[in-house]
Amino acid sequence: MYIKKNTSRNNSREFQKEIEGQVQGHRDGHGFVLRSDGQSDIYLPPNEMRAVLHQDKVRVRIIGQDRKGRPEGHVLEIVERPVKQLIGRLLQESGVWLLAPEDKRFGQDVLLPQGPGEGKSGQVVVVALTEAPALYGQPVGKVIEVLGEVDDPGMEIEIAVRKYSVPHVFSADCLAAAEALPDKVMAKDRKGRVDLRDVPLVTIDGEDARDFDDAVYCESAKIGRAKGWRLLVAIADVSHYVQNGNAIDVDAYDRATSVYFPRRVIPMLPEKLSNGLCSLNPKVDRLCLVCDMLITADGDLHAYQFYPAVMNSHARLTYTEVAAILSNTRGPEAAQRADLVPHLLDLHGVYSALLKAREARGAVDFDTVETKIVSDEAGRIEKIVPSQRTQAHRLIEECMLAANVSAGDFILHNQRLALFRVHEKPSIEKIEILRAYLKALAIPASISDHPTAAEFQAIAKATHDRPDALQVHTMLLRSMMQAMYTPENIGHFGLAYEAYTHFTSPIRRYPDLLLHRVIKAILADKPYTLPALPTPGEAQAKLAKRLAERVTAPKSAQATRSRVAQAQMQGWEAAGLHCSANERRADEASRDVEAWLKCKYMRDYLGEEFSGTVSAVTSFGLFVTLETMYVEGLVHISELGGDYYRFDEMRQELRGERTGVRYTIGTRMQVQVSRVDLDARRIDFCLVQEESKEGKEGKDLAAAPPPQRGPGRSRAARRTAALLQQQEQEEMVGAFIPDTRFDEALAFGKVGKAEQRIPSGAKTASTHKASGAQAVKASKASKSKSPSRASGAAKAGKNAAGSKKIK
Repeated sequence: MYIKKNTSRNNSREFQKEIEGQVQGHRDGHGFVLRSDGQSDIYLPPNEMRAVLHQDKVRVRIIGQDRKGRPEGHVLEIVERPVKQLIGRLLQESGVWLLAPEDKRFGQDVLLPQGPGEGKSGQVVVVALTEAPALYGQPVGKVIEVLGEVDDPGMEIEIAVRKYSVPHVFSADCLAAAEALPDKVMAKDRKGRVDLRDVPLVTIDGEDARDFDDAVYCESAKIGRAKGWRLLVAIADVSHYVQNGNAIDVDAYDRATSVYFPRRVIPMLPEKLSNGLCSLNPKVDRLCLVCDMLITADGDLHAYQFYPAVMNSHARLTYTEVAAILSNTRGPEAAQRADLVPHLLDLHGVYSALLKAREARGAVDFDTVETKIVSDEAGRIEKIVPSQRTQAHRLIEECMLAANVSAGDFILHNQRLALFRVHEKPSIEKIEILRAYLKALAIPASISDHPTAAEFQAIAKATHDRPDALQVHTMLLRSMMQAMYTPENIGHFGLAYEAYTHFTSPIRRYPDLLLHRVIKAILADKPYTLPALPTPGEAQAKLAKRLAERVTAPKSAQATRSRVAQAQMQGWEAAGLHCSANERRADEASRDVEAWLKCKYMRDYLGEEFSGTVSAVTSFGLFVTLETMYVEGLVHISELGGDYYRFDEMRQELRGERTGVRYTIGTRMQVQVSRVDLDARRIDFCLVQEESKEGKEGKDLAAAPPPQRGPGRSRAARRTAALLQQQEQEEMVGAFIPDTRFDEALAFGKVGKAEQRIPSGAKTASTHKASGAQAVKASKASKSKSPSRASGAAKAGKNAAGSKKIK
């Protein structure tokens, strides 16, 4: 390793500086320190990594720069070692038992001097670390749990939850508190709530769903003299049972989200609540928190109110069933649900209006493909198919968005602290890359330096009918930032909302549970204080510094806050950071399991050829998605022939120096499955031939001449360049997981659940004296058409406390 010394006075102080951060290991043996101060990461060569572990919190001194100009560090002290256990496979070498960690970022095998316990060679086990690694010694551990053979059904999930430290065992205190809860809604629980049990609220979810957060109801309504709808979204009142800071709450905060795997869910709440007492199961009484909305014919949110209620779901419907009813109101599905068809048609009517408003405000809506893994009873993959998104999915999505926006406006109107779901504008760097990519495809589109969602949506609509529309939309999506939770509202770029929250899924998302508590505190005219929860342990340093940099209150706002207010804000910021980090942890664990299953599936297809499309371009090769299998693999740059390929990040292409051959996103090619590495979750392809070249410049690959040695570059030079590219691949490929989601609204599944409507004659907040419902009338919104802060309430009769008549 060559260390480039910098002798300038300006950098000499930086080289002597002692810095704290978290170690991020790499499968090749080196690593990085992710600095707590948010500055550039510090490179740790393999010899420095010998004495530390991935995720260690350390203090280092910068001693120079590596060959890439990155600051290089020397470890002075291990401040904290959060990793106490490792999961991996048992190995026996020359009579010595070892653990090969599943997470290759832990670069050393663990010595097991006490032997394998009850485990056998090749089995997956959990090891407790008993001795730390040293410069000249490996870490030492002891087998504490034998999970079984690597090919056992469900083993991929057992590995993932431990690899990513996903909490999967509830504490004894949590289970005891859950067991002490009743099995049904008690009479005392119904006091002070609006009775909606006669309202035909229904749940609409997937066939495999077991926890039902939301139910919806809609009917036609007059808004002034104009036509409109009254939409009710009833959400499970989890906060009634999960009290602030109790044992269930502590475990729920630790998890922050439910984690969904194929055939298994790691729930945020114990099953008694998630699938029972809180779930809006059909034909049983359940407590709920209702968002009651009036929607105009143009899809504008005219008014809304929140109130606690008791409901009884009239039916558990599926997306498939609702889609069939909406497409044929005289079909067999409609005949079986004849009493619900009029309400479903009203739901479709309000959905159409909300969709019209979505288009008017310019919210982005990309065409993407998500897949579903179909397994047999033994857990073996039978096939991988694209998920079907019907109008029933979108109907529920739009209803949930309306409720989430109402909740965000309600929090702002009442000037309370809560977690907003925010989404920033794309960075200028991503915009430049996107501009170059669109230009390379001859797409006549312009993106300003400070773009709006409408600009992205215009490009999506303009390219909708192109053969490479999926690739273009994927590139648009990748240019987006990730959404996150924070008490500082900066709006939601992708959805084109000025204020947006998560209100509709408190069974599976902790931010929603917090929001329910704040809303109920507002209704009761009381303050809400966060419980004394632990600081974010899983918020990795890299994520922590990125989120802290991206959303920071203006200095003037910070200066005007009292110490108490600042402490409260810091608590909410920590909660937002924790929930954001754990959301990403859940996504990583889910992707890891999906990658495992796909690798296992593709082992049966080694040597077979498939047609595919380039889905991503990197400096070390092409990621290709098979057209019939929906599996992604890598065509390494060394498989592209003898030419030397340069990576153009702006154009997202690899270009041959001599042949002029270009590979870019959307290129179709024939590939062969050449290698499957289950441990690395990696599938390798080799190039068979090029099929076509859609949206690509340069020479047609089918007509390209065979690679020839070019002038000015010797064989040795080309070999050296190829080695450098391969080294860069090894540094990147393990972390290259294209994340195409910036929020649930752009992925399959629900973003929020729709509100339910109260039919004439039903009891409402305005007739129930104890309801304490508050309402806000939404006047004409600004460009984003989010509701403004006028007062007023939907009223069916006599005024109640906290309710105001709509003018």
